[in-house]
Amino acid sequence: MNNESYGRLENYLAQYMTATSGRQESPQNTANNQPIQTTSAMQETQVPNGQSEDWSPTSWRSKPIKQIVTYEDQAAANAACKKLSALPPIVTPTEIVRLKSSLRDAALGKAFLLQGGDCAELFSYCADEPIDAKMKLLLQMSLVLIWGSNKPVIRIGRIAGQYAKPRSSPTEILDGKEVPSFRGDILNGYDPEHRRVDPERLVSAYFHSATTSNYIRAQLSSGFADLHNPIDWELGHVRDQELQTKYQTIVQSISDSLRFMKTIGADTAGQLQTVDLFTSHEGLVLEYEQSLTRRLKNPSGHKPTRASSDGKAWYNTSAHFIWIGDRTRQIDGGHVEYFRGIENPIGIKVGPSMKNDELVELLDIVNPSKEIGKITLITRYGADKVEAMLGAHIEAVKASGHIVVWQCDPMHGNTRSTPTGIKTRSFNSIFSELSSALKIHKQHNSYLGGMHLELTGDAVTECTGGSEGLVDEDLSLNYTTYCDPRLNEKQALELAFLVAGHYRADGGL
Repeated sequence: MNNESYGRLENYLAQYMTATSGRQESPQNTANNQPIQTTSAMQETQVPNGQSEDWSPTSWRSKPIKQIVTYEDQAAANAACKKLSALPPIVTPTEIVRLKSSLRDAALGKAFLLQGGDCAELFSYCADEPIDAKMKLLLQMSLVLIWGSNKPVIRIGRIAGQYAKPRSSPTEILDGKEVPSFRGDILNGYDPEHRRVDPERLVSAYFHSATTSNYIRAQLSSGFADLHNPIDWELGHVRDQELQTKYQTIVQSISDSLRFMKTIGADTAGQLQTVDLFTSHEGLVLEYEQSLTRRLKNPSGHKPTRASSDGKAWYNTSAHFIWIGDRTRQIDGGHVEYFRGIENPIGIKVGPSMKNDELVELLDIVNPSKEIGKITLITRYGADKVEAMLGAHIEAVKASGHIVVWQCDPMHGNTRSTPTGIKTRSFNSIFSELSSALKIHKQHNSYLGGMHLELTGDAVTECTGGSEGLVDEDLSLNYTTYCDPRLNEKQALELAFLVAGHYRADGGL
């Protein structure tokens, strides 16, 4: 191996390990139905030392709210939230701040954010095989993206909490009967006889999230992501020879280089055994999020978003990263009110109805200090609208002085129904929106900082297209989603290669 090859390998390893636990430097300073005033929440509204009086974990209750949850048994809902408020955090401030530091790099064009997972996570997905499959797929995709972009990749799963889904209508017609819509396992069941909102599911969501997070941590600490063994991340359901060859070429190159480093005594084995995989979900059910919002000590060296004299800040401990959906981003709404007070990095879905001035006003509310990377704007226009809308949004944000992570969600704007009523998405449309976003950001001297995908490690047939050429008639072969269609393992990896190819062809767009 010559010096140039050795240097490339060192650089690649650095990109892979950027978000690795234990290797981060200190972060740079940079009108619901009335419940659920738990004991801790009531104490929080008394304003702890140094905390601004205009926000508390319960202040969202004074605002109008969309996607409202009505509990038939309010006493049971109060009891569930009280129990949640006494349970341990699922994630820690140190992990949250580590992610925030990495997202700062993504906002500045120095890293790429890969976020993906199920549309609607089910409690039944809390099992080793489905968790392993999603972890493995995100790791494989990150290897490909690092190879293409020559940037560190931040990995965030839509996992360990993505149990709630917004719905366009509170009810639907099944077999000629009107029933409540399925709103995710955190609220009700998919089977028609389980559609009543059950507050005990709030507690179940906590334990399924905690169990999933614990298993992810255990797997990563046990060498699941060890770069010495990428061959172990076999391609599972992918049988396409060309795709297998392309992936194995990358893996073999890494393996050969690591063997060479070991031979010359330059092996960095201890540094290559684990990476960070952060968790995320849509922060839709605010009584759940409120119950897991804790005032905790800031990690050493961290400058919090909101100044305080007690060295503490409000952290949402249900996940490392949560986002506001396109249906709940009202300027005067309860969701925006809640999100503006937490220390976590947050996402905001940006769809075709978002006006330029509205977007800037929203950023000013949730990030008045203009902290770099605090906000991830998740654009989801659709392949036919991205060209007309994205550029104006980029310029409006640049003029405002906010520096955000721009992330493309090419899934939600490209959903359609087949003539037989099956929801699907076209792989070509998904890639088209991503390609347009890459091009438009380059035209506006901006950075596409990431992509946000609904995917699974299973061999489902929910999205059409891709190299296997799925068509509408193939969807029934293995259509298993309980909400929106997801990319299967092969389609997701293909997409990673196509995006990586864009970066390599255009010199790091």
